[in-house]
Amino acid sequence: MLLEMTLRRIGSLDAGAMEKAQRRLDSLIKPPGSLGVLEEMAVRLAGITGDPKPQVRNKTVIVMAGDHGVVAEGVSVAPQQVTAQMLPAFVGGVAGIGVLARHAGARLVVVDVGVAVPVEFPGVLQRKVRAGTGNIAVGPAMSREEAVRALETGIEVAQEEIERGAGLLAVGDMGIGNTTPSSAILAAFGGYTAEEVAGRGTMVNDQVLKRKIGAIARALQVNRPDPQDALDVLSKVGGLEIAGLAGVILGAAAGRVPVLIDGFITTAAALVAYKLQPKTREFMIASHLSEEQGHRLMLEQLNLTPVIHMKMRLGEGTGAALTMHLVEAATRIIREMASFDEAGVSALEEDKILK
Repeated sequence: MLLEMTLRRIGSLDAGAMEKAQRRLDSLIKPPGSLGVLEEMAVRLAGITGDPKPQVRNKTVIVMAGDHGVVAEGVSVAPQQVTAQMLPAFVGGVAGIGVLARHAGARLVVVDVGVAVPVEFPGVLQRKVRAGTGNIAVGPAMSREEAVRALETGIEVAQEEIERGAGLLAVGDMGIGNTTPSSAILAAFGGYTAEEVAGRGTMVNDQVLKRKIGAIARALQVNRPDPQDALDVLSKVGGLEIAGLAGVILGAAAGRVPVLIDGFITTAAALVAYKLQPKTREFMIASHLSEEQGHRLMLEQLNLTPVIHMKMRLGEGTGAALTMHLVEAATRIIREMASFDEAGVSALEEDKILK
């Protein structure tokens, strides 16, 4: 089974490469650690890739799209057909992620893993597992077998992009109503109540938020997802695009390629990937802190620190695409900045710095 093989392939960070990267950074013409997160990121990238002087070559943003039966509960103000309607804007480059992926010089891959209606627009990958999930407020989102198929779809797409030469992946989502299953996933894994994890999503008012909290509470009560079994949680209260994104993250980790996590939905997928194989966390970079309630709790569960704080809540992979610039900057620092010896500059002495 592809999923099992992928989980076995995920290894640990390369400690030797990280040590060499740290020595290189400490030798550069600057006070040690003065570039903060850029230096931390460069060391992490060295550990992921095994290269003490990592570089970013080809970049890809993978967006997974799927629909959710729970919209029948009135948890979103946007109609479900918006999911399918947005995909042409994605591949046409005029949606938010289209603009920011192009700005980052990244290839954009849009995948239909579970849109409720047929999607026949050129440029959208047809990998549909089923036409939308079931209503989690009354029963499971999908079968366990369908969850595995969606995970493996994501793994396959990640592998295809890595084989094309991608050295940095980012994940994005599209699916009306998908903050509800994402909240349910967080509640299931973290033991939170529906009130603690439910946010306003897209333009949700107080009345819709109340319905959303009720739907999450019923989903947890009806399905009783087992927090010790990631596939059980995913299949009972998750989403097809969330499963696909978790698969992309697993595939990136198995291929030793860094993967940028976006906002609330993709971090729910990251939680699933982490619960399936804890080593996966080491290959993730949290791009930003979403305005969606619960995202901070997700990042705490993963012990990840977001790189930027931009008050973003669009999703689509926009925060991850924006952070690609900073990842590339980190690699340029370690590769292109001169050391004290190389520049002929007197090294800074620690005892003088401390004075």
